[in-house]
Amino acid sequence: MTIKKKTPQKVFVGMSGGVDSSVSAALLKKSGFDVVGVFIKVWQPDFVECTWREDRLDAMRICAKLHIPFFTLDLEKEYKKDVADYMIYEYKAGRTPNPDVMCNKYIKFGAFFDWAMKQGADFVATGHYARVNKIAGTAQLLAGKDKNKDQSYFLWTLTQKQLSKIIFPIGDIEKPEVRKKAEKLGLSTAEKKDSQGVCFLGKFDMKDFLSHYMKEDSGKVLDENGKIIGRHDGAIFYTIGQRHGFEITEKTTRSNPLFVIAKNLQKNTITVSENPIQNVKESKEIEMKNVNWMSSKIPDLSKKYSARIRYRQPLSLCKIKRKDSNYVILFDKYQKSVSSGQSIVIYDGEICLGGGIIK
Repeated sequence: MTIKKKTPQKVFVGMSGGVDSSVSAALLKKSGFDVVGVFIKVWQPDFVECTWREDRLDAMRICAKLHIPFFTLDLEKEYKKDVADYMIYEYKAGRTPNPDVMCNKYIKFGAFFDWAMKQGADFVATGHYARVNKIAGTAQLLAGKDKNKDQSYFLWTLTQKQLSKIIFPIGDIEKPEVRKKAEKLGLSTAEKKDSQGVCFLGKFDMKDFLSHYMKEDSGKVLDENGKIIGRHDGAIFYTIGQRHGFEITEKTTRSNPLFVIAKNLQKNTITVSENPIQNVKESKEIEMKNVNWMSSKIPDLSKKYSARIRYRQPLSLCKIKRKDSNYVILFDKYQKSVSSGQSIVIYDGEICLGGGIIK
């Protein structure tokens, strides 16, 4: 009798050229998967420092080291439309967007995911610090074991279709251990610094970026009492809590840095204070739109959960309430600096239930 050898399952790994995706690919190969490395090329403005060629080269080196195929997937148009243009539109509307969430939704687990499935992939993997747990036919997203690196906050838009086909190989590992594994495996990215800033674009000055797409409009800087103490280049460019980018022309005895605590787009003014939390918008009740529940089912509205309104913010106890076609999150404690356009993400213990955009 001839016993047929089981064909290894094929997994396409999003290779950024960093240590996390490098170790993810190595662990998958070690586990017996048929691994394919894919570098995603996205749109980058010509005035932002370009690093994609170096990152692509690092990804190629890792794939060569692991003896796995390497592809470059051009998603420039998709990124420009669904991430960059979205970010610009939201800032123009006076909201504070979260481009990393949209990058995951439309690029990594949108266009890349769909392309990989058409190429015959059984799974798609990335170097995110999160976990997928499958129970009773439902795929759950869990927070990463490394609480300092957990990225589940940025993944609340995932659906059952996607979660059932996603692997996060380093979700159970803490960052220092990931670097140790990379060094042990002889991966050239073992000591490469983590990328900072906006997904794929890296770290840059947001005001400088937006000024290429929005006209500067000089306005007044006000103190807490409404007195004019300086000027700025346009209220639209500033975010609550920002402590630079405006000019103070009125002589003052203040020695501490000043923070933006309010802005008025109609009057084109910003208000600053030495106290960064003075007059900031705070609320126990936050309405959200564009809601996604990852299990495809509405959570038990009689239960208590926890949520956060920004990345790395400590979780806060809350309840969920229906409001017409949207939902309202009722927190036990006041939430400070509530920013329209940001994501609010809900958890049941380690399980990320889903989230939405703050109205």
